[in-house]
Amino acid sequence: MPFSAPPPATGKRFEALKAWQAAHALALAIYRATKHWPPEERYGLCSQARRAAVSVSANIAEGSAKRGNREFRRFLDMAIGSLAEIQVYLLMAKELGYATPAAWGELEALRDHAGMLTWGLYRSIGARESLK
Repeated sequence: MPFSAPPPATGKRFEALKAWQAAHALALAIYRATKHWPPEERYGLCSQARRAAVSVSANIAEGSAKRGNREFRRFLDMAIGSLAEIQVYLLMAKELGYATPAAWGELEALRDHAGMLTWGLYRSIGARESLK
């Protein structure tokens, strides 16, 4: 019998959430970009950036499967923390010359977009919680 997830707190599958879609696009872009970073960074900056990027979309997905808005917000909070981590890793990559200013700008724009949507979802879930 296939696994059937409980109904999400938002009433939507995580793939339908715009915050998840933006986070997933960011993770894919970071994976593609880090392929070109120096090999000596494979287990350092590259690994950390990838881990944080996947963490954003994974936390949104996991949180949406939890029962209740409070739990969902807790996972969104972790996703927001991972977005801040990504900002540090991208800045370091730019300053170390691993990313051109243009490539850094594209990744930073994706991170900003994912961050705005995740914060918006966080606030929206909080507003629903306060109406109860």
